[in-house]
Amino acid sequence: MKQDILNHYKSTGTYTYAGLYADYFKSLPNDIRQLGNLICSQVIHRVTLREGNSGANSDLIYGDMTRFPWYRLRCEDDVLLTAMAMAAELFRLDSRGFTIERAVEHKIVVTCRYVSVLMSAILKAKGIPSRSRAGFAPYLDKNQSWDHWINQYWDNDRCSWINIDADGFFKQEDLGFDQFDIPMERFDWSAKAWLDIRAGKEDGSRYIYGDGLGTNSLKAVIRGVFYDFHALMNNEISYKFQPSYVDNKFDRLTEEDFLEIDKLAILLLDPDENFGMLRELWNTKRKFRILNSPLIDDWDNQLIPQD
Repeated sequence: MKQDILNHYKSTGTYTYAGLYADYFKSLPNDIRQLGNLICSQVIHRVTLREGNSGANSDLIYGDMTRFPWYRLRCEDDVLLTAMAMAAELFRLDSRGFTIERAVEHKIVVTCRYVSVLMSAILKAKGIPSRSRAGFAPYLDKNQSWDHWINQYWDNDRCSWINIDADGFFKQEDLGFDQFDIPMERFDWSAKAWLDIRAGKEDGSRYIYGDGLGTNSLKAVIRGVFYDFHALMNNEISYKFQPSYVDNKFDRLTEEDFLEIDKLAILLLDPDENFGMLRELWNTKRKFRILNSPLIDDWDNQLIPQD
């Protein structure tokens, strides 16, 4: 692996910058499995909270959900966008910091993108090349592949990226693989999903974006393509962030637009081999980077040239 690529993934962006928590992050376990389980013990997924003490939490592995305070947000994605914000809130709730014994009422409620960002921030603080990846996880549902974020970290001994998922306590016998060493073919990468649907290899109905509306196929996968592109550039945008030209405009996109995204997806199939071209797109293709967000829309972005 080229050193400049590894250096890029040691560096941080807005969301993974550790700031005053850098030394604390360095003090956390170096063992990936131990670290992943520790992080999982600090959080509750919004679905787990909603389902209470049933489903994946029937054995209370995530704690007794009846203890979670009624007055707190049922999902804190909206307010804890960065690794620093998550760390600060965890310390505010329990001054011991990241503890395996964290009480349910002192956990934060965040989804997979946030767990991935926190893992990336900690690994980067330790000097380990790491990146968040956005795609779809077929191992979370027997019939569908839901939008999901995982991590990759660089293993010098194996000279390869290792895929890990710290967003749950998964049993290896249920998954069929180790959640801290996920085979490449067991995760549905956004770029491949996009290109397979475009090529007619599948209809894409199994790829689901978890917006509660049943959004699937290209309309779901297009989000993953841009999430993944931004994440690979150390800009791990959240769910309500999308390029202005595609945000709520999928049905207005032209075949020319689709062909541009095809080209991006081809590069994303091998982001290391194509790193230089991805960086060139990042620095020149404004339409891929001008974002709408919860408080920014087309009206705010209308005067910015997009090409």
